[in-house]
Amino acid sequence: MAKASKPIILSVDDDPQVLRSLKRDLRNQYKDDYRIISTDSAEQAIEAVEELKKKGETIALLLSDQRMPEMLGVDFLEKAKVFFPRAKRALLTAYSDTGAAIKAINDVQLDYYLLKPWDPPEQKLYPVLDELLEDWQLGYRPEFRGIKVIGYQYSPKSHEIKDWLSGNLMPYRWLDVQSDKGQELTDVHSLQTIDYPTVILEDGEVLRNPDADQLAKQLGMSIQASEDLYDVVIIGAGPAGMAAAVYGGSEGLKTLLIEKRAPGGQAGTSSRIENYLGFPSGLSGAELTRRAMAQTLRFGVEMVNPREVVSVDIQDQYKVLTLDDDSTVKTKALIVTTGVEYRHLPAEGVDNYTGAGIYYGAAMTEANACRNKKVFVVGGGNSAGQGAVYLSKFAEKVSILIRRPDLTSSMSSYLIDQIDAIDNIEVIGHREIVKACGEDERLRRLVIKNTEDDSTFEEEVDALFIFIGARPRTEWLDSGQIMRDDRGFVVTGRDLLANSESRKSWRLERTPYLLESCQPGIFAAGDVRSGAMNRVASAVGEGAMAIKLVHEYLATI
Repeated sequence: MAKASKPIILSVDDDPQVLRSLKRDLRNQYKDDYRIISTDSAEQAIEAVEELKKKGETIALLLSDQRMPEMLGVDFLEKAKVFFPRAKRALLTAYSDTGAAIKAINDVQLDYYLLKPWDPPEQKLYPVLDELLEDWQLGYRPEFRGIKVIGYQYSPKSHEIKDWLSGNLMPYRWLDVQSDKGQELTDVHSLQTIDYPTVILEDGEVLRNPDADQLAKQLGMSIQASEDLYDVVIIGAGPAGMAAAVYGGSEGLKTLLIEKRAPGGQAGTSSRIENYLGFPSGLSGAELTRRAMAQTLRFGVEMVNPREVVSVDIQDQYKVLTLDDDSTVKTKALIVTTGVEYRHLPAEGVDNYTGAGIYYGAAMTEANACRNKKVFVVGGGNSAGQGAVYLSKFAEKVSILIRRPDLTSSMSSYLIDQIDAIDNIEVIGHREIVKACGEDERLRRLVIKNTEDDSTFEEEVDALFIFIGARPRTEWLDSGQIMRDDRGFVVTGRDLLANSESRKSWRLERTPYLLESCQPGIFAAGDVRSGAMNRVASAVGEGAMAIKLVHEYLATI
């Protein structure tokens, strides 16, 4: 979370000499705890107040001279109150203006008035302001200084933005349009329905309905490769990809890591990984990703995100990658670590409410929105179990639906024991979702089938989280240059020589390296590889091994 800046004391007086004295005295007493801002123009002060509100700053105290040519001090304080209703307001007056000040106390709830001059400030200024600021501090809650996202809870685009920020380890605050704070920012920035979701950056810049490229640019991320040729390019920043990047960078290879969405892969979305060596208390996928990315950047690896590889061409000894922005990157060796994604749930109506109550993974992104609600989880693997455990901390009830009679054949025993010990999680076997129903463009009900007797029934539901199967992210390899098995996973190493059919794809005299695909110099590691173990530790090991094999390959060309 971004650190909150100091609250502000803003003073305005059209007399430059008086303003200098006031600014000096305020800084001498309050500079350690407050930012001191001063201006000699009431109009400029109003503009500053409005801009500070848009940037998410906080004003603690407003001090204004009463007699100013642009507007009276009372009028300025009344206008400023619209933007900062909790700020304390004090008027600086000459003796002849005390009547107006007293009237303002009654008419506009002025907090205090001070007579000019106020020398010595230790007796005539500081005691009054100290009391006002102490009273203000009692109700002060620092404004969140990071990224704010305003939108509708059941908007697929809002979910995409939240999920993208979470995946890229960008702290943010979610504000529903209909919440008090959401409505306040909507009014301040004059937002319209077409502007949602709106992202407000820490510096106050407003991005209306942005896409991932626009967000990445504004957040300082690199979305284009800086070099024409690399020793090795890694596609996919999951555990295998980041391990390969760390070893490639540490061993002096010019390394580029390309990620389509966010680092961490499926593991990065996990609420808890408890069987990873060296972390007896477990760690979240986000924390593992953060640590891995820190290592990756430390060794000088270049990362491009969000960027997708759409094709690969072989030109002599080089691999030429075409990206989704039509740019190209040339590399001597390539490691494919694109991992897997959850399979689509083949039930009627699911597509209508994806991102609007139905989510693939995303338990950590949407858990807070499920507070005290009823949610369902589909899937019997470890990802489903970890998601259910995390959701149980927020939801009133979590129901895990599986086709099998129980979880013993598909989930680790430690996770089954955890689930059994949580009162608000139930596991229901022999169940299959056949239809998703909704109202107001959001999920409301599920039609569920009992596979033992083929009966169906309806359940009211607030959210459905899907964690089923593993579909490899290899659709960009559909050109046929790289051999895949019947499920789409990349075939590597000795499996290429397993039969006469696959043996034809390997054209060199030497035996393919362990993780090498049918194209020399193109390797696959982690879950995307046919026969992989589908564990974080094995993915990390394969990523490291791939770099060793890249060295061996580069020595031959």
